[in-house]
Amino acid sequence: MPWLIIVSLILAGIVFLLLEILVVPGATVVGLLGIGLVIAGIVVSFNNYGLEIGIITIAATLLVSIVSIGLALRSNTWKKAMHNSVLEGRVNIVELDKVIKGDEGVSITRLNPVGKAMIKDDYYEVRSNDNLIAENTPIEVVKVEGNKIIVKPKV
Repeated sequence: MPWLIIVSLILAGIVFLLLEILVVPGATVVGLLGIGLVIAGIVVSFNNYGLEIGIITIAATLLVSIVSIGLALRSNTWKKAMHNSVLEGRVNIVELDKVIKGDEGVSITRLNPVGKAMIKDDYYEVRSNDNLIAENTPIEVVKVEGNKIIVKPKV
């Protein structure tokens, strides 16, 4: 029966180590628990079966760990688990002279300080340098720098 405990401890430790490597970011309790379980299984092996079986247990544990990590990194399992959606968002593409200082529009969302606005029948991501601007508030373009449009509430 001790061999069942040894195998269970080592396999649980390897599972926790795989979770640490592949799922949980950084060095956390999961990795420490995995290492602890593997070491506990090896110690129990040494205590119950002696030096020869203990060394065989260490070698088998290393072999199983390396093979399982290799299979986990090579398998298509991670491709099935990955999020494959495509980002449809875009950065403002502000053509020269399409939006200029002094143009007027209306905020579509709350500018906190960034939000969406409609200027000359086109939607843009705009920024307010002043305060927060509520949605459906008339706005005026203060400055255009590349793809950044700075606005203020229209007075």
